[in-house]
Amino acid sequence: MDITIHTTVLPHDDPDASLAFYRDVLGFEVRSDVGRGAMRWIAVGPPGQPGTSILLAPPAADPGVTEDERRTIAEMMAKGTYGWIMLATPDLDATFDKVQAAGAEVVQEPIEQPYGVRDSAFRDPAGNLVRIQEVR
Repeated sequence: MDITIHTTVLPHDDPDASLAFYRDVLGFEVRSDVGRGAMRWIAVGPPGQPGTSILLAPPAADPGVTEDERRTIAEMMAKGTYGWIMLATPDLDATFDKVQAAGAEVVQEPIEQPYGVRDSAFRDPAGNLVRIQEVR
């Protein structure tokens, strides 16, 4: 079996702010931008990795999501407990400094974890947890 990770989805509640974070702060390429207003689906991904993307999507656009579920999703996003992703970089300190200088909410400064990785964490504009590990 030959399976790869093609796209993962993170919610957004402000597509312009999310786009600015992933494109301008993290340096991702915009692969597609479909829709209007808050109902935009934006695919971004790291340069040189055309087969891997993050889809920034309105979280409750699915017609099968109930109003109660929409409220729960909004509450979880506000608390920062709805979506998260783990990224990697060879220079964690430089990446941390750039993301922090851009004004992202710092959740954790770079630290050596007891389970063998060095990482840091931020919240993106939608409240998603973005962990960045150092590649060794």
